[in-house]
Amino acid sequence: MTCLVTPFGMRFAAWLAFTSVAVTGLIAIPGDIANAAEPIVAIPLEVKVDLKKAALGRKLFNDTRLSKDDSVSCSTCHVLAKGGSDGTRVPTGIGGAQGFVNSSTVFNSAGSIKQFWDGRADDLVSQVDGPVQSAHEMGALWPDIVTKLYGDPNYPQLFDAIYPDGISRKSIKDAIAEFERGLISPNSPFDKWLRGDATALSKQELRGYQLFKQYGCSSCHQGTNAGGNMFQVFGVINSYFEERGNITKADLGRFNVTGNEADRHAFKVPSLRLAALTPPYLHDGTAPTLRDAVDKMFKFQLGREAPDNEKDDIVAFIKTLAGELKGHQE
Repeated sequence: MTCLVTPFGMRFAAWLAFTSVAVTGLIAIPGDIANAAEPIVAIPLEVKVDLKKAALGRKLFNDTRLSKDDSVSCSTCHVLAKGGSDGTRVPTGIGGAQGFVNSSTVFNSAGSIKQFWDGRADDLVSQVDGPVQSAHEMGALWPDIVTKLYGDPNYPQLFDAIYPDGISRKSIKDAIAEFERGLISPNSPFDKWLRGDATALSKQELRGYQLFKQYGCSSCHQGTNAGGNMFQVFGVINSYFEERGNITKADLGRFNVTGNEADRHAFKVPSLRLAALTPPYLHDGTAPTLRDAVDKMFKFQLGREAPDNEKDDIVAFIKTLAGELKGHQE
């Protein structure tokens, strides 16, 4: 939750000043914001997507035929009605295979600087390959998926109406990504406060927000998504991984992508937008509650303590970031 200015973090310092205009797809209109100077920016009330592509993408997102054995869909690990994750420490794929990191919510993901905890995918289109082809998730091959979808009585006509090349790896990925672009969570209590509703937050929630800023949490959790727009080492002050032990390849984070030693144990800062709905927390899913996550951030990122009541206030504030789940309904 908290980011200190380290040599690693300084490379991303430019993001801190202009996040709300640097993240495409989820840009709030400045004139619509009463508290425009705040580090967190309101999610727009709606985003424009291609409705035909998004409708097709919704069908594909929920179709188990995108997995090798027809048992797992995107929605298996990203339960949209419950906030876009699956509520488990790590997801379960085909044949009961266990994943390596916690499933992040797909809501508001169009506003992330990169996709996945380690940022190995540049955008929503390219990220589709990851879970579809991973042996621990859906374990499928694209030629097999295309063949199965061509065998469906409806898909060929739906694809032909939108894509000149019909059903293909490219068109499947494009449709799913378009659907995901429309998954947003606007109109949260905090966004209502940002837009000028002074009654939207309780005294405790307002205290929590001030503490969130005073302790430095907003140096990483800022912008439209309250996170998701920079990378940071986990364990800036105290080594989380030395204490937890059993370090895995997934724990190396961004290092697995770049090979840069400064990226060892660095992860994309998670969005807090739907944190109230998506336990457990951290890349390894080891924080069962928001309070547990806040405790870990104070210990490993700040290297300090805080009174229980102040931590509770911060948790109360974080819960106000959750808004309406839009874009997933028929």
